[in-house]
Amino acid sequence: MVNLSTNYMGLKLKNPIIVGSSGLTNSVENIKEAAANGAAAVVLKSLFEEQITHGASHTLVQDEYSNIYPEAEDYVRHYTRQNDVDKYITLIRESKKAVDIPIIASINCVSSQEWIDFALKIEEAGADGIELNVFVLPSDPHHSAQDNEKVYFEILEKITKTIKIPIALKMSYYFSSLAKMALNLSWTGISGLVFFNRFFSPDIDIDKFEIRASNVFSHPEELAISLRWVAMMSTKVHCDIAASTGIHDSKSVIKQLLAGAKAVQIASVLYKKGFQEIGVMLKEIESWMEKHKFSSTDQFIGRMSVKEADNPAAYERVQFMKHFSGIE
Repeated sequence: MVNLSTNYMGLKLKNPIIVGSSGLTNSVENIKEAAANGAAAVVLKSLFEEQITHGASHTLVQDEYSNIYPEAEDYVRHYTRQNDVDKYITLIRESKKAVDIPIIASINCVSSQEWIDFALKIEEAGADGIELNVFVLPSDPHHSAQDNEKVYFEILEKITKTIKIPIALKMSYYFSSLAKMALNLSWTGISGLVFFNRFFSPDIDIDKFEIRASNVFSHPEELAISLRWVAMMSTKVHCDIAASTGIHDSKSVIKQLLAGAKAVQIASVLYKKGFQEIGVMLKEIESWMEKHKFSSTDQFIGRMSVKEADNPAAYERVQFMKHFSGIE
């Protein structure tokens, strides 16, 4: 029997597959089903910072951060009715009683305001860790790159002083110096970085003249976005990396592990195929490991990172060439 266990955020996981923050992780019933089908951990459905600090009845129109977090207003008005902060704490406690896998809380945040005190309640409720989904859309021409980046460090400085449970940061790739940013973030005392968060993507209904969401689910082709950066940064940052987005099958999991990820987060594939797909993926990973005579994940995690790959320059190329693309 091969050993699928891995360590992520200082947590011992029985395998590398984590159910990512989504509507799939907003109930004890779903979390029990995920665990029964082999999930190594779950990241709970995120609370928005605005849910914690303002509540459903508070208007967000005058909020300082509403413009840089554009989807928050509509989301909070609708979603808080179903998932307020008290229910969130209850979900953590009941989930910890129901399953024996790590339960990681999640907060979507864009500031270091009063919401950080809520992290103590998450810790007291028994969460094994917390994932901060931080994204400041760089759309304001009056905010410099330094202004936007400062927000991340302000948040982490306060929360690392507030709680003792492991902290992961789910970050975007919208940085002028992504490698430097990831490295600096890893020095803040966090235990993990998640490459990358998935955004609300707007579309326009040309008949109703309405803005709607598009590309709600990820596609397998999106794997390459994080794969490159996992491979380039996994041996440079001072914390673990989890890969997210575009992971729809066992081969995608294996690729991310080879690149250097300690774990992966999946969601879209579970919406499409159900929680039982976790077991399918795990069996296929076991078969691949047996085929290549790996007895544990430690033997191949990072084997294809930039540091270890035979052709590390392939990760650095950004222009199509016939040699790599196979297209004239």
